[in-house]
Amino acid sequence: MGAGAGSYEPAGRELTAVEPSQAMIDQRPPSAAPCIRAAAEDLPFADDSFDAALASMTVHHWDDLDRGLAELRRVARDRIVIFTWDPGVAAESWLTADYLPELRELDLFRFESPAQLAERVGGATTTAVPIPADCRDGFIEAFWARPEAYLDPVVREGMSGMRAMDQEVVATAMARLEADLHSGAWDRRHGHLRDRAEMELGYRLVLAELR
Repeated sequence: MGAGAGSYEPAGRELTAVEPSQAMIDQRPPSAAPCIRAAAEDLPFADDSFDAALASMTVHHWDDLDRGLAELRRVARDRIVIFTWDPGVAAESWLTADYLPELRELDLFRFESPAQLAERVGGATTTAVPIPADCRDGFIEAFWARPEAYLDPVVREGMSGMRAMDQEVVATAMARLEADLHSGAWDRRHGHLRDRAEMELGYRLVLAELR
């Protein structure tokens, strides 16, 4: 669910992808799994259609969380796996704290923590997922050790939080970041992050075994 452009689809599995955005579907490569355009709250599948339901970086976009979770339970036989993030942890990152505190006001930052989500799913466990310094995905915290990446508008376009903001605010913040990188101010504050292999940023796997 929320398959997007196909970044989160495991290899070696028979998959059916679901994505509500035609713009994201259009970005899927020919090698990606077949994709159906639908929303989490109304999945076009019979009960127990799949061994597992996987939702990656998507629950904060749903209009009705409980209904979406109920749909995942309805169509999955064995387990539900949700990859999500804790907005409280992300709100304290250098990107948010130093440059874009406005991110905290977005609806994308106003949703359940992974622990609360696990309670809603029922009987679920949570596991921390540290983010590697060379993370190939482009979600908003993926470049915690590569601040120069945020200056690229193509990179920012792949981040729902950046897209949801007033672009003049983003441009002003990125100009400050660029100036701090040029002057060395960013490295004086956060340069130690460049030497880390991974970082705990509040990302979690929520796993529910259904039987």
